[in-house]
Amino acid sequence: MPPYTITYFPVRGRCEATRMLLADQGQDWKEDVVTFDMWVKGDLKANCLYGQLPKFTDGDLTLYQSNAILRHLGRKHGLYGKDDREAALLDVANDGVEDLRTKYIDFIYKNYEKGKDQYVKDLPTQLKPFETLLKQNPEGGAFIVGNKISFVDYNLLDLLLIHEVLAPGCLDSFPLLSAYVAGLSSRPKLQAFLASPQHTGLPINGNGKQ
Repeated sequence: MPPYTITYFPVRGRCEATRMLLADQGQDWKEDVVTFDMWVKGDLKANCLYGQLPKFTDGDLTLYQSNAILRHLGRKHGLYGKDDREAALLDVANDGVEDLRTKYIDFIYKNYEKGKDQYVKDLPTQLKPFETLLKQNPEGGAFIVGNKISFVDYNLLDLLLIHEVLAPGCLDSFPLLSAYVAGLSSRPKLQAFLASPQHTGLPINGNGKQ
C-alpha cells in the first residue's frame, strides 16, 4: 500500500506540483479520484476541512490545503532548504507562486473570454519577480533558492508550464526562467512523469479552459 494518498478531482489543478514532487523523489502514491457528481452530492465536501480538496493522507496524518501539503513533503524529504535562511527565502518564493496561481485560477474560472488579452498582456510583470529571484540566487539559477531542489521548485515549475500553455512564448524574454524550466523538466524521473499519461491524460483545469 503506498504511504501517500491524494484525494482530488481528475484534473492537474492544485495537485500537480505535489505529484511532480512525489514522482521526482521516487515516491509511490495512490489517487482517490473524486468526480463532479460525487462532489455535488455533498457528503465528501461536508467531511473535508474547509469544504474543499485536495485532501492528502500520509499514514494516519490527514492534510488539507495544497501549500501545506507541499511544505509537509518539503520538510519530510529534505526539500526545504539547508538552513533557516533558505527556508525563509523559500517561503517568500512560494507565497509569490501562490499569488500568481490565485490570479490565474480567478481568471480561468471567472473571466477567461473577456480577460485573456489583458491577463496575457500583464503576464511579464507577474513573471519578472521569479526571474529576479533566480538572478539573486548566489548558487546559480538551477533552483529558486540554494543549490538543490525544493518544494517551491515543483510548485513554480507547474505554474510556469501551465502559463506556457496559456501564452506560448511567455518566457522568451526571461532567459533564466526559460533555462530553469528546461533544466527541471529534464530531470529523469520528472521528465518521465511529465511524459506519462498520469500527467498528459489530465486536463489542467476543471472547466476545460487553459
